[in-house]
Amino acid sequence: MLIVGYCFGVRSERRLCEEVHLNLAYRWFSRLELDGKVPDHSTFSKNRHGRFRESDLLRKLFETVVARCMKERLVGGEAFAVDASMIVADAHRRRGVAKVEDLDPTSSRAVAEYLSVLDDAAFGGASPSDPAARYTAAANSAAVYAYSDNYLVDLKHAVIVDVEATTAIRQAEVGAAKTMLDRTAEHFDVAPSRLVADAGYGSAEMLGWLVEERGIEPYVKVFDKSERTDGTFSRNAFAYHEETNVYVCPGGKELKKYHRNSPSRAARA
Repeated sequence: MLIVGYCFGVRSERRLCEEVHLNLAYRWFSRLELDGKVPDHSTFSKNRHGRFRESDLLRKLFETVVARCMKERLVGGEAFAVDASMIVADAHRRRGVAKVEDLDPTSSRAVAEYLSVLDDAAFGGASPSDPAARYTAAANSAAVYAYSDNYLVDLKHAVIVDVEATTAIRQAEVGAAKTMLDRTAEHFDVAPSRLVADAGYGSAEMLGWLVEERGIEPYVKVFDKSERTDGTFSRNAFAYHEETNVYVCPGGKELKKYHRNSPSRAARA
């Protein structure tokens, strides 16, 4: 029944139970006879959040499908692509809290679970109804609470070979790409020779990991903010003087180190 709900976008557990009760195809898929009793929605919910919460059944089902695709030679294994889709959370975008102290651990299961694993230093505002979602925005759209659904795709026939859900921030998406590449190599003994991705994955650290540690040729635009378009000097406009270990700007001034008052900032050049 969970698979039916996920595949057909039935988000309400009450409605899902009603759909399975009336739809013969859903009954057949769920192995329910014509006169078989559909679980009550409250029972279904308690089992999903209790008995089956830590189950890896859906992961095993996914990997079984991928293995079948590989057996039918639909997966080439030579070139992969990675990207992320933003999944909007079921949370009002204008109802949030700025401090972790404002979250009531007794208000809901979601809040209690979030607080139990929270790193206080990473807290950046949250929705009381879905605190694990991150406040973010795609291009030309309003900011919302959302997650990222990360995909690793084989380019031969566009078969998704792995998936990983993360918070909607670039660093988490880059980490998910590494996780999916390592997991695919471990479970299926498949390691691509090329990886295609957008500039969000083009940091020096990520490119170095791909080339030096995994031997993967990246087809990724370099994440480079050195060129400025706001009238200030770009990075390549500064000249480095090795004998004095300083940078000099086009105006002949030495670039000096300075400190910010924020304790989380180190000295910057």
